[in-house]
Amino acid sequence: MSGVKKNWLEWSVFAVGLVLISVLIGYLVYDAVTLGNDPPVINVELGTVEMQDSRYLVPVTLRNLGDETAAEVAVEVLLMNGDQEVEAAEFTTDFLPRRSTRKGWVTFRTDPATVESMETHVLGYRIP
Repeated sequence: MSGVKKNWLEWSVFAVGLVLISVLIGYLVYDAVTLGNDPPVINVELGTVEMQDSRYLVPVTLRNLGDETAAEVAVEVLLMNGDQEVEAAEFTTDFLPRRSTRKGWVTFRTDPATVESMETHVLGYRIP
């Protein structure tokens, strides 16, 4: 096999593959080295209210800004008039990995536009 030479296309494919694999390995090493041990930091954001079949749907976005995964994350959304709770809704997401986002919906019978505020909080989660 001493007389077989690779053409430019074979060398190009080899070079691109080598670069891609090197970048992937570099990223994985960087991610492993910089990974902290901060607990889950869960941020809850509410979206624009929509009406559907005489119910008011509110999109909820959960972001885990921490370094650990959270499981069974339970979130509550409250419709409030001052200190008075008008209606409550909650949902649970099974798995919220570190530095990730999950979306869900809660529904209300009461129009959120008729109350003073919507409040959210995380009821709890489990570390898997």
